[in-house]
Amino acid sequence: MSYIHPTAVIDPKAELGPGVRVGPYCHVGPGVVLGDGCDLIGHVTLLGPSDFGPDNTFYPYCVLGAAPQDLKYKGGPTRLVAGAHNVFREHVTAHRGTEVDRYSGGVTRIGSHNLFMIGVHIAHDGLIGNHVVMANYVQIAGHVCLEDRVWVGGASAMHHFVTVGRGAYVAGMTRITHDVPPYMKVEGYNQTVRGVNVEGLRRWRIHAESIRAMKAAARLLFARKGERSALRIVEALRQIENDGLGADEHVRYLVAFLQRKLEIGVYGRAREHYRSDTRADRAAFYRAPTPEPTA
Repeated sequence: MSYIHPTAVIDPKAELGPGVRVGPYCHVGPGVVLGDGCDLIGHVTLLGPSDFGPDNTFYPYCVLGAAPQDLKYKGGPTRLVAGAHNVFREHVTAHRGTEVDRYSGGVTRIGSHNLFMIGVHIAHDGLIGNHVVMANYVQIAGHVCLEDRVWVGGASAMHHFVTVGRGAYVAGMTRITHDVPPYMKVEGYNQTVRGVNVEGLRRWRIHAESIRAMKAAARLLFARKGERSALRIVEALRQIENDGLGADEHVRYLVAFLQRKLEIGVYGRAREHYRSDTRADRAAFYRAPTPEPTA
C-alpha cells in the first residue's frame, strides 16, 4: 500500500507505482516515474523526465534527475533512467543527459543493485552498470562509463569519457584520467595498476583458474619494472596470446578492452573516440554579453 506524507509535494504529472512510500518534505516533479515499492525516506528531490525501476531507496537530500551542468545543454527533455534495487544515500546527485551526445542518446543510465554512498555525483550522459559500489564523495564527470561490479573508493574523481572496466577496484582518492582495465586494482594520482582485484573476483565467484590466468596476464602487462609504453603493451598482448592465456574468457575480455583503448582511444579514453559535440555546441555560452562590472 502506498503512503504519501502530508508535507510531500507530488506533481500531478508524476507516476507512482503501487507500494511507493514518500516521506516528509519530498518533492517529486513532473515527468518522474517511480516503480513499485520505491522508498523516499524524506527531503528527497526527484526531477524529470526520469524513470526509476522498482524497490529503489532514496535517502534525505539526494537530488536526482536535475538538468546537466554542461554548457552544451540547451534545455531539451533529456532523461535519467535507473533500474531496480539501487540505494541512493544522503546528498547523492545524478543529472540527466545532454542533447548532443549521440552515444548516450541524451540519457544518463544507471543499472540495478548499486550502492551510491553519501555525496556521490553522477554527471550527464553517464553509464553505470550493475552491482556497482561508490563510496563517499566519488565524483563522476560527464560521459563516464562504469561497467558491472566496479568498486570505487571514497573521494575519487573521474575525467570525462573515462571507462572503468568490469570488476575493477579503484582505491580511495584516486585520480582517473584514462580507461581503467577490467579486473584490476588501481590507485593514486597516476592511477597505477597494482595487480588483479583478487578479493573482488572471489566474491563474485570467478573460478580460481581464471584468476590465475589474469594474474599471469597482469604480470606481463603491468610489471612495475620497465617502461609502460604503448609498444610494450602491444608486446605483452602478443605474449599473452603466445602463452595461451587468451583461452580464458576473462583474459580475452581484458585483452579486447586494452586493444580498443590502444586502437581508438583519445588520451587513453575509448569513449572519447565517439565524442559528438563540437566547439560550436558551446559557442552560445561564450557569445553571451559580458555584464558590466559592478561598482
